[in-house]
Amino acid sequence: MLRPARRRGRTTLLVAVAAVLGVVAGTCTGFVVQANREPTALPPLSQPVVKQAKGEVEPLSAAQDRHVKVNGDLRKLLLKRPKGAREPRFEVGTDGWLDLTDYAELYDKPKNAFGNLANDEFRRDAATNWLVGRTYSVEIHLAQFRQEQDLTAADYTANEQSFADKESDTDSWEIPGTGDGWAYVHHTPDTKPGYLPLYMAEAMATRGDIAMTIWVYDTKPIPKKKIMDLAERQMGRL
Repeated sequence: MLRPARRRGRTTLLVAVAAVLGVVAGTCTGFVVQANREPTALPPLSQPVVKQAKGEVEPLSAAQDRHVKVNGDLRKLLLKRPKGAREPRFEVGTDGWLDLTDYAELYDKPKNAFGNLANDEFRRDAATNWLVGRTYSVEIHLAQFRQEQDLTAADYTANEQSFADKESDTDSWEIPGTGDGWAYVHHTPDTKPGYLPLYMAEAMATRGDIAMTIWVYDTKPIPKKKIMDLAERQMGRL
């Protein structure tokens, strides 16, 4: 599904102007009220002196410093393939990485997606996928954004969630501990002549500059427990 270009609408500007006018009006009212009040005695200037701590603060370890963790090899933060899972016929990405061009190819209209992702300051994507049995498959992406201008990772996640919300016959649940994470189970399968019906579940959430996306496919309905378990465990690694 192609994401439309993000833009600040006229409504946003009107709200911003209204907020500024509200601040000005409130300030003027405050001056009038204060002018009619008796002067209030000021507290003494002398305040207790807070002693400065001695010694140096111990720096965070690489395991504790999230910036070190997410600027390193993102593939190490992906969930590991479970026991019994096998490699799919086509592995996603090249050695677990997708660049801007590769990631845009995930969309129905790659050329348009490429421009949108470039505007969103897409940096890189780490991905993994696996197959369990003959029909159950999982694909996970950790897309990282530079975020020099805006909080584009969260915007990206919100856009993807809006598409999932619009799908008919869909149930959704918040992913605990994420703030903006949601999981979706689509109950109507994709059907094509000559193929088994294909059911889908997905999850999206943001952690800092990383947008996590999980897709699960099977030829039978996918329970809530499966997608929620994957989402919670993957976000726990971030």
